[in-house]
Amino acid sequence: MNTSLRILFIAIISITSAGSTFAQAELMPWGNLNGIRVDGQLMDFSTSLSVVGKGGWSDIRFSGKELQKPKFNRVGNVQTVNTEIGGIKFTETVTDLKQGTVSVTVMCEAKVDTNITGIYFGARWNKTKYSGKNSFEIKPLDSGVNRSGNDKNLTQLFLPIHKGFFKKGMVYEKSFTISVSGEIDTAPVEISIDATIKGRPFAGVGGNFRLQNAGTDPQVIDYCLSNMRVAWGRVEMPWRDWHRNLETDPTAAAGEGKLDSHVEKSMQMAQRLNKIGMPVIVSAWSPPAWAIVGKPNNSPTPEGVWGNPLRQDKMQEIYKSITDYLLYLKTNYGTEATYFSFNESDIGINVRQTAEEHASLIKGLGSYFQSKGLKTKLLLGDNSDANTYEFIYPALYDAACRPYIGAISFHSWRGWETKTLQKWADAVKKINAELLVGEGSIDAAAWQYPAYFEEESYALEEINLYTRLLAICEPLSILQWQLTADYSPLTGGGIFGNTGPLKPTQRFWQLKQLANTKSGLRHIPAHANRADISVAALAGTGNSYTIHIVNNSAGRKAKITGLPKGITKFKAFLTDRTRNMTSLANITAKDGKAVFNLDPRCYLTLVAE
Repeated sequence: MNTSLRILFIAIISITSAGSTFAQAELMPWGNLNGIRVDGQLMDFSTSLSVVGKGGWSDIRFSGKELQKPKFNRVGNVQTVNTEIGGIKFTETVTDLKQGTVSVTVMCEAKVDTNITGIYFGARWNKTKYSGKNSFEIKPLDSGVNRSGNDKNLTQLFLPIHKGFFKKGMVYEKSFTISVSGEIDTAPVEISIDATIKGRPFAGVGGNFRLQNAGTDPQVIDYCLSNMRVAWGRVEMPWRDWHRNLETDPTAAAGEGKLDSHVEKSMQMAQRLNKIGMPVIVSAWSPPAWAIVGKPNNSPTPEGVWGNPLRQDKMQEIYKSITDYLLYLKTNYGTEATYFSFNESDIGINVRQTAEEHASLIKGLGSYFQSKGLKTKLLLGDNSDANTYEFIYPALYDAACRPYIGAISFHSWRGWETKTLQKWADAVKKINAELLVGEGSIDAAAWQYPAYFEEESYALEEINLYTRLLAICEPLSILQWQLTADYSPLTGGGIFGNTGPLKPTQRFWQLKQLANTKSGLRHIPAHANRADISVAALAGTGNSYTIHIVNNSAGRKAKITGLPKGITKFKAFLTDRTRNMTSLANITAKDGKAVFNLDPRCYLTLVAE
């Protein structure tokens, strides 16, 4: 280290609480703090790492989700993020010290001589939340830059780590102490259900089984299929490996023993799922060069464009190639695909289509399937996330598409707002179809910082989203991405370099708890009157009910209303940071109500039979 500057930055958030437990910094893997949790409650504020360019404050780059390629790690109470912004390398270390107190150290180094205004640690908070008994104080303030703007409720300060020209090899460092304490909101929550309205069915949790890691995939697949009820499966069609040359007949080549090994393993995976009894979706990622416009593009161009369009002059050959694959799968592996899709063709991962081309494909390929005796239908959408819902509209409103649409699908990586998710719930009602969440999880870039999969914050956010998806969208299934070593719900066994013993994480136990939902139940309306608590409910015949509750805050009393009078007790199962689908004491119900204690930061499932 050529130069080291150590300046103490102290941020104190005062909020009093009797019996507060150890604080927990909620650090995102790209380097931003969301706040500090006390007794499960998030004392929210936000921080960021910022590089202000030579053009001043109109030229600023922040740390943020999917903006950089960070690395994340935790050892005990210490979390570390390594990232790079504008040619500046950052190492941020956050340590839980004691109740309500964490330390933050930010170190930065220039890779090359860099002419900038400065490097800053930004802190932002809502003044309205920190008034009266609650306060927010930052010291020292003399060197901070206030960028609060016209919002009187917002304070946003940028504390300098370094100002001016940043010479290559120079290193600057600042240390921070952030403290919170205070009054915890434990107001009771009331959960209401309406048992008189039964919506669409929920088949259960599904899984993606795209084979990508020959050394570590098998153990994860075996464990998940042996220890969890999986209701739906999605596998890859390695289209490029199936039919590399247009002049070659892939079916004939396979019959001569020339079937590509990846194709064979993918077909065997589909066969395995089919033998268990689950419907199978076959999705294509990488197309052969002869079927697309331009050179195969599996990464974004400088303009941010992914994938390749299909050649419109080769559509009949494309239909035949895909149909031959599915027919070979059916004839030789005894597995007829329930649905087919191009993965995320709305953005080009890796076939790229316009909405109109997507509608045309559904009609053309669907008709071709039918003419060759396949019962396989097309997924409408299979979109990259919920935000791109307009991609499905041309096909949704085209009556000629409907005979060939099996279900509507989107992936849950982005677009979690209720009004956005409601678009998908409305779409399935228009054509009386089922809805699938074809890929379920919350961070598409998390493979770059896989230690984050084991964080409590990741696990709870994931199951919280699934609970909201059930309540808002009423899907037939949510297919986890993945039940393989990629985005694995297990750890150890060499997965992402972790050589410890193979074992389930909190995410696995949450999935298993959701997957244990009895088959044949239907979604019913459910609502919690607290924003930090999510609830979904399902009902079957008689008094068969399941209620899923996620509490992402402090513990409190809970009351459920609207229960059928015949329900007198619930079995209760809980997963949190230290308990794995633990069976709790039964919860009693009387006169359509049930009252119980809801633990902090937990996933609770109530089952009445």
